[in-house]
Amino acid sequence: MKLKQLVCLSACALAAAVSAAPAARADAPKKLRIAVIISTGPESAWDGTFLEALKRVAAEHPDGLTITTKISDPLWGDDAGAAMRLYAQSGQFDMIWAHSTYSDQIAAINKQYPNIMFVMTGSGNTGLGGNVYWVYKRVHEPAYLLGVLAGRATKTGVVGMVGTLPADDVNDEMNGFVEGAKAANPKVNCKVAFIQSWYDPAKAAQYMNSQIAAGADVEFSLVDTFTPCDEHKVVCIGNFRDDWQRSPQLISAPLAVWDGDIKRMIDIWDNHEKTGAPFNGNTTPIWATMAQGGAAVAPFHGREGLVPAPAIAAFEQAQSAYNAGKLSIPLDVALPVSQ
Repeated sequence: MKLKQLVCLSACALAAAVSAAPAARADAPKKLRIAVIISTGPESAWDGTFLEALKRVAAEHPDGLTITTKISDPLWGDDAGAAMRLYAQSGQFDMIWAHSTYSDQIAAINKQYPNIMFVMTGSGNTGLGGNVYWVYKRVHEPAYLLGVLAGRATKTGVVGMVGTLPADDVNDEMNGFVEGAKAANPKVNCKVAFIQSWYDPAKAAQYMNSQIAAGADVEFSLVDTFTPCDEHKVVCIGNFRDDWQRSPQLISAPLAVWDGDIKRMIDIWDNHEKTGAPFNGNTTPIWATMAQGGAAVAPFHGREGLVPAPAIAAFEQAQSAYNAGKLSIPLDVALPVSQ
C-alpha cells in the first residue's frame, strides 16, 4: 500500500483507512515451505546454481525461518502447470518458485491461490504482478571481463561461443563477452553458435569441435560441456558456476549468484506474513548487478598459466576499473552473430 499524507485525511477517512488495513499477525512466522519447479535438472548450471544457493540460504535461517523445500523433476508445459496446481491444492506450500519460463502456467492458477507467493525466473516470461514476482539473472558484466581475457589470450585471433537458445538472458552475456574481447583486441574474430536446446551436451560438443576446427583457441561454453577443450588443449571459459574440477582447461566462468535474489523473495513473503500487507509483484524483471552481488567471476584456481600474462593483466585492469566505478558495461540483448 502506498503511504498517504495524514494531513489530507479527515477524521472519518482516517478511521476508514485504519479499519480497512490488513491485520498483522500476532506472532511471527516460523516456517516457510517452498515448492520448486525446475526445467532441466541439477546437472545443468541454470538449475544447479539455484538449488545450491537455496540450500545455502535455508541453512542460514533468514528472518528466523525454518525453510523446507520440495524439488520437482524437470518439467515443462502442461506437466509443469499440473505440478504447480497440485502443490497449490495441497495446502502444504507457502511459495512456489518456478525456475524458468513458466508465466503461462502460473497465470492459469495464481489468482485462485492469493495467499501463495509465486516466483518465476528468466526471460520469456510475462510480468503478472499481484502474488507473482519475477527475478532475472544477468551475468553479462563478468562475461565482458572474461571476454577481455579471451581477446588478449587468443593466438589465432579466433574465439568461439556456443550458447543454448537465443534468449534475452543468454544473448546479453554472449554480447558482453564479444564486447570485452573486441575492447581488448579489435581484430578478434568471434564465432557464435546455438544448440537450440537448454541442455544437450552431445550437440554442444559438436558445435565446439567445429569452432575449434575453424581456428578457435579460446571457447566460451554456455552449454555445460568442456570435453572438446580438453581433447584439443583449448582454453575454456564456463558459465554460471565454478566447474573448474571438471576440466583442466577451464580457467574461469561468469558466475550466477542467486543467494541475494532468494533472500529478497523470502523477505517479501515474511513481511506479508507479519504485516498482512498484500503481495505486490513486479511486472518488469528484477536483477542485481555484479557490484550488487548478483554475479561474479570464478577464481582462476592457479590456472593463470593457461593464458599469456598480458591477458591476465588486461583482465585485472578491466576488473579494477569496474570495481572502481570507472567501467560501465552495457547491456545488449540483440541476437549475437559471428564477427
